[in-house]
Amino acid sequence: MILCIDVGASRLKWGLASPHGWLKQGGVANAEIGTLMLRDWQNLPRPARVVGVNTAGEAQRVRVEGQLARWRAGIEWLRPASQGGGIVNDYRQNELGADRWASLIAARRRSARDDGGDACVVVNAGTSVTVDALDADGHFRGGIMMPGLHAMLKTLADAMPQARTGGGRVKEFPVNDADAAATGVVRAVCGAVAETRARLAAADGAPVRVYVAGGAAREIAPHLVAPVEVVDNLVLDGVLALAD
Repeated sequence: MILCIDVGASRLKWGLASPHGWLKQGGVANAEIGTLMLRDWQNLPRPARVVGVNTAGEAQRVRVEGQLARWRAGIEWLRPASQGGGIVNDYRQNELGADRWASLIAARRRSARDDGGDACVVVNAGTSVTVDALDADGHFRGGIMMPGLHAMLKTLADAMPQARTGGGRVKEFPVNDADAAATGVVRAVCGAVAETRARLAAADGAPVRVYVAGGAAREIAPHLVAPVEVVDNLVLDGVLALAD
C-alpha cells in the first residue's frame, strides 16, 4: 500500500492506495498536521511507501515527517522533472510547483482514457489559481498563475472599503456590489481558462478538455464551456501515478 500526500498552501490532503485503487482519503488544515497520527491515521495499516508533494514550505515538511516517524516511515518527496508520466516539461523545473507537475501527470492519464490523448487545460483553483496547457503530444507548454477567488475578493475589499464585496453570487448582470464582485472574480478565472484553451486549440488543432481541481473547482466549473471535468484529488492521482 502507498500513502500519497499533497501539502498545499492551506490544506494537506492524503490518500491510502492499494493495487486496486484508493482505500481511504482525507484532509486537514495545515495547522492541524500535528494531529494526523492521532486522528486520521491512527487506524490505518502501515503503508509500504509514502510519497508526496509539498508546496507549503520547510516547516510543514518537518511536521509531516514528524507524524510519519511514529510509523518509522520515510517519505519520498516528488519534484518536477524534464519528463515523466508521458509528459515533456517545457516549464523551468526549479520554479514549477510539484503539485502542478503531479496534476499534469494525472490529467495526461485521464486524457488518454477519455479522449485518446487530446490536448487539455489543467486548472488548480485553491489559494492561488494555475491554468496549465498540455498538448496532444504530451508537451507541457506552460501556464499562468493568478490569485485565487478569495484572494481577489480580499483585494477588492481592501481597495474599495466602501463597497460590499462579500457574500455575493454569480449573476448574468449583477446589480449590487456583492454580486458584482463574485461575478467578476469568477469571470476573471474563466476568461483566463478560455484564453489558454483557445491558444492551445489554435496551436494544436484538436479539441481541448478542461480538468478543474482545488477548493474552488465547483464554483468555477459550471461557468466554463464543456467538456469540463471536476476532479477532487487530481494532485493525489498524479502522486500515485508517479509513485507507480
